Parts: sequence; structure tokens; C-alpha cells
Amino acid sequence: MLYLQLGLNVDLPITNTTWIFFLVLIIILFAPILLDRLRIPHIIGMILAGVVIGEYGFNILERDSSFELFGKVGLYYIMFLGGLEMDMEDFKTNRMKTVVFGLLTFCIPMVLGVWSSQTFLDYNLETSILLASMYASHTLIAYPIVSRYGLSRLRSVSISVGATAITVTLALLILAIISGMYRDEVDQWFWIFMIIKVAIVIFIIVYTFPRVARWFFRKYEDN
Repeated sequence: MLYLQLGLNVDLPITNTTWIFFLVLIIILFAPILLDRLRIPHIIGMILAGVVIGEYGFNILERDSSFELFGKVGLYYIMFLGGLEMDMEDFKTNRMKTVVFGLLTFCIPMVLGVWSSQTFLDYNLETSILLASMYASHTLIAYPIVSRYGLSRLRSVSISVGATAITVTLALLILAIISGMYRDEVDQWFWIFMIIKVAIVIFIIVYTFPRVARWFFRKYEDN
């Protein structure tokens, strides 16, 4: 790790938790004000701010476990907002379109990623598949912009949100399979247990969650 000594006796990257919190808070508070004047979407500006202060920019802050946690929580929160604002009736009507779109947005980058990794990077098949799964999965990072303009209930947005869930699920399945192959755990029981686990998760999401949610809101709608 490279540390730069400044005239103010400040070592970079900053490791003091108080200064880290202060700097992040300043960026969160004042970056949107500046970005509004420049007509740049907030989410893009926050990404650029992270690049500037990160280890590949001015090396003011280093990436550690806390920032990884915040990043994951932020992505989960965006996906939560996407699900919260979805029109479920429209989603049910277009579920086949969602599935087809999700499979296409996963399979096309997956195939291209495997081919390019083997052709240009000379990776083996397992490594190529794992790397391609990163290309194939995507997040709803642009969703706050769509939501701000009141477009979150459009059919195309609902299909995209559902497709995102499909691509992320498939990417996680590939990660689990590659991890099992790396640990030499892939046998017939591995596939049996994986199928059972996937079936249980699908059952909980499709059957249990909607019924629990309807019961909860019927019982506590007055509160």
C-alpha cells in the first residue's frame, strides 16, 4: 500500500474512522447539489466521486469491508425499491416476456463472455464461465433515475426489474457450481441438493411471500 505524506501531516489513504465518516458524509450531502447544477444524475455522480477518492484516483480512501458492505446494502436497497414500486398485476400479465428478456440478457453476454475469455485471454472453461457470469448479471443501478422521473410503473421497467432478478439468480447459481467444482464437491448429491434448495426458494418467493404479505397488510392496514 502506497502512503503519501502531505504537509498537513495527513497520511493517504485516510484510516481514521471519524475522518472517513466525515468525508463520506460531505460527499453524500453536497455532491447532489453540485450534480444538479451540472445536470448529472445523482447515481452517476456518486460513482464518479467514489472513483476520484478511491485507490485508483487520488487514493484518499481505501476499499475495505465496510465499503463493500455499504455497496451491497445500497444495491439491495435499490432492488427493494424496484420490487416495492412494481405493478404486480402488470408483472403477472407480462411474466413470459420477463422470463424471455431475462434469459436473453443473461445468455447473450454469457456466451460472448465465455468466447472472449477463451479467445483473447486464454482462460480455461471454468474461469471463462465464472468471468462471463459477471457480464451476464446486472443490477438496477439506474432505477433511482427512472423512479425520479415517475417511470417506475411502465411495463418495460417492470419487465427489466423482473429480468434483473432472473440474471442475478442465474449468476449466483453459476457461482455456486463453480465453487463446488473448485472444492471438488460436484457429484450427484450436489446436484440433487441444489435442485431441492432452488425449488424451496422458488416456492417461498412465489407462494409463501405473497400470502404472508397480503395477510400482514389486511391485518395491519389501519395502522
